[in-house]
Amino acid sequence: MMKRFKPKSEFSRNVLTLMTGTTIAQAIPIAISPILTRIYTPADFGVFALFIAIVGMFGTIASGRYEMAIMLPKKDENAINIVALGLIITVFISLALLVFILIFDNYLTMLLNNKEIGFWLYFVPISVFFVGFFNVLSYFNNRKKYYKDIANATMLKSIVLAIIQLLIGFLKPGATGLISGQIISNAFANMKLLKNISKDKKLLSNISKPKMMVLAEKYKDFPKFQAPHAFSNNLSSNMPIYLFSSFFNSMIVGFYSLSIRIVFAPLMIIAGASAKVYNQHISDIRNQKGDSYGFTVRVLKSLLKKIIIPFLIIVIFAPSIFAFIFGEEWREAGVYTQILSPWLLMVFMVATVSYIPSLYLKQKQAFMLEVVYVISRLIVLSIGVYLNDIYVALSLFSFISFLSLSYTMYWYSKLLTRNK
Repeated sequence: MMKRFKPKSEFSRNVLTLMTGTTIAQAIPIAISPILTRIYTPADFGVFALFIAIVGMFGTIASGRYEMAIMLPKKDENAINIVALGLIITVFISLALLVFILIFDNYLTMLLNNKEIGFWLYFVPISVFFVGFFNVLSYFNNRKKYYKDIANATMLKSIVLAIIQLLIGFLKPGATGLISGQIISNAFANMKLLKNISKDKKLLSNISKPKMMVLAEKYKDFPKFQAPHAFSNNLSSNMPIYLFSSFFNSMIVGFYSLSIRIVFAPLMIIAGASAKVYNQHISDIRNQKGDSYGFTVRVLKSLLKKIIIPFLIIVIFAPSIFAFIFGEEWREAGVYTQILSPWLLMVFMVATVSYIPSLYLKQKQAFMLEVVYVISRLIVLSIGVYLNDIYVALSLFSFISFLSLSYTMYWYSKLLTRNK
């Protein structure tokens, strides 16, 4: 009987496998959010959001973005050398970041206008290492189609995160529980994904310095263009957190972070799972000279149909939903959600197919576009900060981000049609 309800296509089955794991994983933090919002204050969430933003900014480039190249080689022995290369780079970047923080800790604390973050800056390098490690391992497991293992690692991470955040939250005030849970849960997720590589001794024996050097040169555009692109993209997305922390206060950062967390998480469950499978399938279609454009259009149409109605319902009633579920003091986060909704929807669409520039080695062009986006977002946010009006800042940020991502989607379609 259950077989009737299973998706017929391999793509849909793989997406379902990843979505099952990620849905459970994302549902756990969302489910405990009403408890967390009563244990931790908006200011605590603000410190946590700032820590995550800093880690994310460096974590995305920790491996030099070589993880994006893991899908490309036809032979696994080349892929495993890219994995080794990525892990080595991750170690060096994490150590360099530690030295930087040791030197500039006080300056960074003053710049961010947050005394509490000063202590947690010393934990940024280890968190960046775990994030970079996870990115590399995740792409290799994706290449090998170990979708169940990726899903299980994601669930394990979420369970550990929830346990630690709740346990420490009841025992100690402040953002300690939120940040500690994030660090420790990432470590557990890495150990889970590492097993698939460590058990294949034959594959590991193919790792060599000469091969890594050759592959580093072959895929040099990833650190050259993709890494700055990813860095600027993350900086651009988290720019509100940095500016709101510096020029407003941690409470506003907390409202903003919960707004993004609650609405963004369900969207990224679908986008993240779909993107992993999309990346693998679109690579195969390109190698076989198939219709990449037609496949992409079908994927996006299918996803949009699934999320548009629930998305609109949540956005329309956001303030009331936030006040009822998380407490009246969090109603403001629902207002932020309404303002940011156009941007959130476009992020979902673009994130699903963001592998396209890498597929056609157009990292340089993608980076140049991102630079323009960063500058435009900085300008509009600065206007809101200058006027000392959070609503103006959010509205302008949402508007310019929507326009930017709309053009990005248009450019993606042109890349696909030119290479049809």
